[in-house]
Formats: sequence, C-alpha cells, structure tokens
Amino acid sequence: MASESSEVHPNCAACRLPVTKQACKNADGIGIEGCPTLEAEYVLQKANKAYEDPEILAFAKAASLQEAACYANRGQSPYVIQPSKTRIEEIIQFSRRMGYTKLGLSFCIAMRSEAAVVHRLLTMREFELISVVCKSGRTPKSILALNDKEKTDPGCTDALCNPIYQAELLNEAGTQFNILLGLCVGHDALFVKHSNAPCTVLAAKDKTTGHNPLSPIYALREELR
Repeated sequence: MASESSEVHPNCAACRLPVTKQACKNADGIGIEGCPTLEAEYVLQKANKAYEDPEILAFAKAASLQEAACYANRGQSPYVIQPSKTRIEEIIQFSRRMGYTKLGLSFCIAMRSEAAVVHRLLTMREFELISVVCKSGRTPKSILALNDKEKTDPGCTDALCNPIYQAELLNEAGTQFNILLGLCVGHDALFVKHSNAPCTVLAAKDKTTGHNPLSPIYALREELR
C-alpha cells in the first residue's frame, strides 16, 4: 500500500496536452499522471452526488446558465469566443436568476469610493444592499497580540480589519448573496469561511497593479515562453 506522501494528486496546471486531446474535454482523451478525470472516479461520484440536493442543483444550474449568457453569438459555426458581460453585470444577472433581492457587500476601506458606486448601481437595479466596511467596530489590533512595528501604521492605534465581524453583520441582516470588494488576502478567506450566504468576488485587491492581479502573471507567462 502506497504511503500518503507518495500519493499522486491532481496537477492540472502542469498539463501541456492540447485541449483536443485532454480527457476533461473529450471522451477518448488522455491525461498526465494524476489526471483527476481518469484517476479519481470515486471522488467524482462523491462530488456529483451533491447535485441531488435541490438547492445546490438550482444554484449550479443558474451558474451554468449565467456562464453561457456571458458569450455572444453562441450559435455561430465555427464558434469564436465573444465575451459580452462585465463582472458586475454577471453578478446582477445571476442574482436575478436566483431570485435574490437582498445582497451583501463586504469591502475594504481603501475602496470606499468604488463601494459607493456599487451601492448606487445595485440599489438602482432595485436590490436591497447591506454594506459593511472592513474597519467596522474599530477593534484594536492589540487583540491579535501584534507589537507596534507589526502594525500597518506604527505609532498609532491601528484598527483591525475584521472580516469575521463583516460576515456576522451580513448574517444577522439575512443577506442572500455576498459580494467581496478588495478584501486583503487572508481577510477574504476569513469572510468566506464565516459567511452564511454564498459569496462571489467583484474585485481582488492588488495595490501595485491597479487591482489587476493577473497582469504580473501575463508578464511572467511571456518570459517563460
């Protein structure tokens, strides 16, 4: 029996097979070592069983319908991918598909001007929006046992970014779908973990790239070619 450390796990990001030959896209396709389509049937069966839950089924169906709706002229042959929806449009349309009327917005204080625009846009679309900024509660960072040099603003009473409080406030408000706007790495994970409602990300914070976290990935991709 193989030890746990010798188990082969999925490594799809390392797969260099042409899409036309990949098992995940073609019934007669092939895969690299650890290919989950070919080597983890028991996990697939367990995962697919979740869709027997009517609530999960409805959510997944709406997500797939929304995915298709984001591309124009799908009936053309041969088909050329033509994206047609922005992220905020997707969020609005998906929320309507699901019948959501009360949305939550968890945002970073550095994006308060963007949050104000999102608030106005969603309320104009007749959603009830409950929004909570990361510094709500003004909990001091001393609760984390940080010393002064470890604060973002040494020498000052630095307020804790409190994604757990943000999530609990939205839980109390009974939001149906929560939107993350610019939460820091780690804070976003804590929010998602404590949110009762399903979550989506409108924008990921990346202060050095104008909140375009893929730009350094694209640059590196060119260098690695």
